[in-house]
Amino acid sequence: MNNRAKNSNKETWLTDIYLIAFLMTVSGLALGMAATQIHYLMINVSFLAVTICLILFTYFWGIITGLLLNLAFMFAQVLIVIYVSQTHADTVAWGLTFWLFLPLLLSVTFYGMTVHLRKLQADNVKLRSDLVERGAFDESTNLRTTVSFIEDTAVFTETNRRFNLPVTTMIIRIRYFQEMRSMISDAQLSALLQLVSETIKDAMRTNDITYLLDRANPTWGVLLFTDSKGANIAGQRIKENFDKALATTDSLATLEVRLVVGVASWDSEKMKNPYDLMNAGIKETEYDV
Repeated sequence: MNNRAKNSNKETWLTDIYLIAFLMTVSGLALGMAATQIHYLMINVSFLAVTICLILFTYFWGIITGLLLNLAFMFAQVLIVIYVSQTHADTVAWGLTFWLFLPLLLSVTFYGMTVHLRKLQADNVKLRSDLVERGAFDESTNLRTTVSFIEDTAVFTETNRRFNLPVTTMIIRIRYFQEMRSMISDAQLSALLQLVSETIKDAMRTNDITYLLDRANPTWGVLLFTDSKGANIAGQRIKENFDKALATTDSLATLEVRLVVGVASWDSEKMKNPYDLMNAGIKETEYDV
């Protein structure tokens, strides 16, 4: 993980450097065009179009192809200058010399920025894949799973021990899910899981962590630094928001879906490990009528 973090930081720095260099080169190009627009407006527009094409060619076909095309463009400019000098002896377009090197710099900096940006994206995909493989992250809902719940509960309970902050878990389930499962399609099930997950996340504070504890019998959990009264208020808010969201979701509007919520607070005298807190919350859902 340390090596991955170092590589990620390196790629981030390189991406930023190339981005800054690209923006500075664009600024230089803009200044050059502004300084010469009166006498060389059509040439500037034409060269700008060529420059954009060179950047795209470099991006899609690679740095070698881009360098070769840029060199060809530079050679073409030299030929044009020689031709103009021969036909108009008193005219030498020194003001256009910035076109010799700025397209090359733009192509190289843009390519470098995108290469390192793609590496960052690949690292993020790999990290997400690792989290899924370790069971700590649910890919379809973007929620943490039971593995993370148990680990985080240990942190929450330690905070409770040190600072005497109330720690409560809220468990959310779908009422009569097993009976309902045979009557809904896989697509509806996926939409339902997503809807409940989004409803819970939207109803909670940013520092309250939401988990998907079980997909077979959909069970969500939330860890909160609050007492049972505050958790019950949040649970009622989730139910109300879900009913409104369900009615406006076309694929689920015909279903009769209700949520049940169980709330349990950490009791260091009765509970010995995070599983005790989770199981207590699950038990409480049976009494939510």
